[in-house]
Amino acid sequence: MILRIPEPEVMNDPLQVDAYAAADFSGTDQAMVERISMLLQTSGASFAAQARLLDLGCGPGNITARLAKRWPSCSVLGLDAADRMIAVANNRRRAAGLSQERLRYGQALLPIHRADQPADLIVSNSLLHHLHDPQQLWSSLIPLASPRCLVVHRDLRRPDSAASIDRLCQSHVADAPSVLQRDYRASLHASFTVEEVKSQLQHAGLGNLQVTAVEDRYLEVSGWITGCQAGFDQCKP
Repeated sequence: MILRIPEPEVMNDPLQVDAYAAADFSGTDQAMVERISMLLQTSGASFAAQARLLDLGCGPGNITARLAKRWPSCSVLGLDAADRMIAVANNRRRAAGLSQERLRYGQALLPIHRADQPADLIVSNSLLHHLHDPQQLWSSLIPLASPRCLVVHRDLRRPDSAASIDRLCQSHVADAPSVLQRDYRASLHASFTVEEVKSQLQHAGLGNLQVTAVEDRYLEVSGWITGCQAGFDQCKP
């Protein structure tokens, strides 16, 4: 197994922001929304009107906007550490005619220890591998969660060899702009394995969440945070 090589935590370089805003991630973005729908259906659950959906590390708002369109009665918030990403996301929101009452963006750094409005869904896509300390994400989940909160986090998983990284780069970004090719390779080096993420979740008291390998390069963390995990009063004897 190759060693993990962390990359910068915040993507705020103008060239990066422009490249990610212009790239077409519609396939994987829509797959995330469909996965959330399937997890709700499997659990026999649904989002109530005015439920709060939270997208951590939202970037230019690709998935955040899809959440707002898929569940129009919900309130959606996207958070990112990069102010340029937030600016792009807000421009897209205005162009789509979505009000701030339904879809908001804000700048924030992890960890987050308190939520004024707890979330009924917490998602992230390609956030975990940016964090030098993964507990910045996992320690934020319980403080941000409502008494019953669905969590879905997808990221790259670290390959077991340099040859595997070369193969994935050739398969998935060979025709992408150079900045995306560079970042994709760095992200594969910075990502975690399934077993590493399982250990992280155990440490955070979230061992009930499922960690699975997806396709040839992703991992997914999914499951429910309940009021008892979060220490809500109704769970006390």
